[in-house]
Amino acid sequence: MNIKAGIVGATGYTGVELIRLLGSHPHITIETVTSRSEAGKSVADIFPSLRGVINNQYVTPELDSLSTCDVVFFATPNGTAMESVPALVSTGTKIIDLSADFRLKDPVVWSKWYGMEHKCPELLVDAVYGLPEINRDKIANAKIVANPGCYPTAVQLGFFPLLKNQLVEPVSLIADVKSGVSGAGRKASIRHLYTEVSDAFAAYAADGHRHLPEIKQGLQTVASDEIGLVFVPHLVPMNRGIHATLYASLKDKKTDLQKVFEDYYQHEPFVDVLPCGSHPNTSSVRGNNIVRIACHKPQNGNTAVILVVEDNLVKGAAGQAIQNMNILLGLEETTGLMATASFP
Repeated sequence: MNIKAGIVGATGYTGVELIRLLGSHPHITIETVTSRSEAGKSVADIFPSLRGVINNQYVTPELDSLSTCDVVFFATPNGTAMESVPALVSTGTKIIDLSADFRLKDPVVWSKWYGMEHKCPELLVDAVYGLPEINRDKIANAKIVANPGCYPTAVQLGFFPLLKNQLVEPVSLIADVKSGVSGAGRKASIRHLYTEVSDAFAAYAADGHRHLPEIKQGLQTVASDEIGLVFVPHLVPMNRGIHATLYASLKDKKTDLQKVFEDYYQHEPFVDVLPCGSHPNTSSVRGNNIVRIACHKPQNGNTAVILVVEDNLVKGAAGQAIQNMNILLGLEETTGLMATASFP
């Protein structure tokens, strides 16, 4: 099987990561990569790490060329994909959007958090949220897959087993999450300069981060009651990685958390529940599509502490997008994604 793929916005970190991963996918030909600012330039000249992986030149995004692809990935800023997706969908091209344009079902809520009017709210109903661990069957039949954010992926996977089994109070969830600097995107920003980030550690958006409604929307699909969530993101001085420390109040402190998580994720190829007492490190998932989870119950009390790590550019973005593509196109879900994490 030969599948033609296009990547719109292939100059950011997630776009480059898509090219890296798709380059070793046995069924994919990268047909077109677009960038308005770099049009006419060789991808490998701009990103030497991709020499030998891709021979394409960047082109401007045009409907005629993108519609010849079987699947098109949008690795673009929020608000960009929704401009082009309606026309592409009408040609039968499958869409996987790595931005937030199709993640939220309510266009009013989307506009509140992203500061602009949604251009195609009628497509929000059809878009499938691309978290395979809960939506695998729906993804297989989707026209548009809304790839989850990096923070929401870690937080939801950490809370799902507790909420699905009604083991915790859903109104008092806390997510304390740290991200590497690449999560902020590849753009010029004073607060993300090396001298600003190095030897520094800070929370941000404590009053409300735009991933909050996405996380709550996802958790609500498995919860029996209204979700109450405090979500505080932090920026840490590393290139990539997410570490989520999640807190929830157990209804019964005798709950065997280890068994709950092992049973829930026993058939998931990209969720690794670590042995009891483990503390996962972001370095253990660098460059691969694995989420590692560890469960704790401090002092054998009634607080569940769930530790989750992932690579924000892989399972948190490009890897998960390819996982979704594999499902969408009827391929083995793990195809092209079984690389071992790099260390150190």
